[in-house]
Amino acid sequence: MITATINGIQVSAAPGTSILKAAHQAQVKIPTLCHHPDLQPTAACGICVVKVKGAPNMARSCCTPLAEGMDIVTQDPEIVSVRRSILELILSNHPNECLTCLRSGECELQGLAQDFGILQSKLPKIVNERPLDDSTKSIVLDSRKCIHCGRCTQVCQQIQNVWALSTERRGLDSIVAPAGDIQLSESPCVRCGQCSAHCPVGAIYEYSETETVWKGLMDPGRHCVVQIAPAVRVSIGESFGFPAGANLTGKLYAALRRMGFKQVFDTNFGADVTIMEEASELVDRLKSGKAPIPLITTCCPAWVDFMEKFDNDMIDHFSSCKSPQAIVGALSKSYYAEKYGIPADRIFMVSIMPCTAKKYEIVRAKDMFSSGHQDIDVSITTRELARMFKQAGILLPTLPDEAADSPLGSYTGAATIFGETGGVMEAALRTAHQLLTGQEPGQLEFEKIHSLEGIKEMALEVGGIKLRVAVAHGLGNVQLVIGKVRAALAEGKEPPWHFIEVMACPGGCVGGGGQFWGVHDGLRKLRSNGLTADDRGAKLRCSHQNPDVRKLYADYIGNPLGGRAHQLFHTHYVARNQYAR
Repeated sequence: MITATINGIQVSAAPGTSILKAAHQAQVKIPTLCHHPDLQPTAACGICVVKVKGAPNMARSCCTPLAEGMDIVTQDPEIVSVRRSILELILSNHPNECLTCLRSGECELQGLAQDFGILQSKLPKIVNERPLDDSTKSIVLDSRKCIHCGRCTQVCQQIQNVWALSTERRGLDSIVAPAGDIQLSESPCVRCGQCSAHCPVGAIYEYSETETVWKGLMDPGRHCVVQIAPAVRVSIGESFGFPAGANLTGKLYAALRRMGFKQVFDTNFGADVTIMEEASELVDRLKSGKAPIPLITTCCPAWVDFMEKFDNDMIDHFSSCKSPQAIVGALSKSYYAEKYGIPADRIFMVSIMPCTAKKYEIVRAKDMFSSGHQDIDVSITTRELARMFKQAGILLPTLPDEAADSPLGSYTGAATIFGETGGVMEAALRTAHQLLTGQEPGQLEFEKIHSLEGIKEMALEVGGIKLRVAVAHGLGNVQLVIGKVRAALAEGKEPPWHFIEVMACPGGCVGGGGQFWGVHDGLRKLRSNGLTADDRGAKLRCSHQNPDVRKLYADYIGNPLGGRAHQLFHTHYVARNQYAR
């Protein structure tokens, strides 16, 4: 351990610990703007400067390692003055649009300006005027508001390995944009929204469609229905004073009815159906050998987009099963419409997702029109829903818990854990065990695949088959897993795994690009714990046990992987080789 002094307080830390982290451990606050716990320090902003006794200049604490015997000062009038000057320089290049900015009240730059009492900038304004880029219809890039902290480019390049964003030009003309200054829709962008989740200001945000939802709710000719994803229920409360991970499923149902939705469904029902199809697909591949192993999950639309662009040699390994969102959308305009005699073209289906890529998924292929209409009319994020609740004056803490509507509202514990990394895998293994053995699984939890490690592996025996599985989250980690599969296949060897779960966002959907800003592993873990607790407390914990899912198959679908199941629940993929690296 290294011992040093910070503001007269003796601190000890492991070698390599930055001054910033050591100060945090000693409960000493140092302001930051470019720093993020998910990312490597870049010292781009300079606001975290401190004095080190004997050093000729101030040090940037985020990237300066603690050294034995250091005597550090983090707060004195000169340091405050330097930090104020840095903020004023940043503000001189930043538009004064707080009233109309989506991040107002949740902007890190705005918060620091208030902390330092900067009421007006003394420097002349030099704003790099550029048009909005909303070409993806999933995320919006407003590079005028960029403060060049580097967070978005770092997460896009180093964590997601997408390389859709880079720093273009130099000096005052520098911008963050796709290489070549093209539009995002023409770039490798997979719409995961991690750039938005890590941006400290309003330079990148979700493509808002709240007005579309309000118009649908006001149209008397529309029959408005809604579905909520598992990760939304354990994060929405953060905007209303609840602790992270608080499960507000019942209050969400109540709030959505008060907004005017006729029926409130749950994406978890679709997750149970996804497992029926995906587990059947896995078992069929294991038994028949007609399709290649490994089977790779496809619930994540950002990963599907990435695969079609960069890993399309793996298309034959992809599950053809749609995501839970898409399945509930298809059923709302087929099964539900027919059951209650409602014309499908009158139904207005809204999905509430923790993900910006879901906005793309609802139109990504003709299979998303399997009901004969666009299965989901609009998809909004957790952040958009919170704003809509506030616009309507809906206060979640005051609402009672209510139940979802049949026939697309019931779910098992297996469906709930879809929102966390490892959850799809665990849910699929529970049902795959029943399909392979005819018996209910004795083991329902697999702790090893629930951690926040980027790549997790496990081997188990099911029905005489030694099954090897892997879970990867964060697209950079996914590439490592796919690389091992590709190498084994190229050498004519058996791939290292039979089944692989993939999530584009670190932590899975709990850390999705449409969740509230300020995400980090501590927050991801709390949200995941909320989903795990819901699963552990459920009476039914396997997807094949859901009575409404059983009735759906008995009355309407037939067998998993059958004709109607393929029509409504399955999709296809297209290789887009222009993005090949």
